[in-house]
Amino acid sequence: MSDSTRSIEVWCAGEEWCPITSTASLIGKKWHTVIIHRLLENGPLGFNALKEDVDGISSKVLSDSLDDLEEKQLVNREIVSEKPVRVEYSLTEFGTSLEPVILQMRDWGLEHLAPAESEEASDV
Repeated sequence: MSDSTRSIEVWCAGEEWCPITSTASLIGKKWHTVIIHRLLENGPLGFNALKEDVDGISSKVLSDSLDDLEEKQLVNREIVSEKPVRVEYSLTEFGTSLEPVILQMRDWGLEHLAPAESEEASDV
């Protein structure tokens, strides 16, 4: 079985809403979809490049999110040099299989969400 067609264990087997909640549990944390999107858009990235690309995320939250995504087998962590230690993150085939979901989320947001008002505009 290839990585992208592997099955995941679910806790709600047999319920019609189970596929939705199971997928949400994989990517449902605040930054997970953003990280996956940035890796889809840019390919493999080092920690600092990824942190820079995910505006507003702290190092701790990024580290915890990457650990969680790696544990869920959506992200690979590869040491690319020992001295100094340099790590690169990329999507697994399983993680890449989320591309249509992530792009649909982006497209829905572009169609239905209004940009937040800037602070300058709200002061007027």
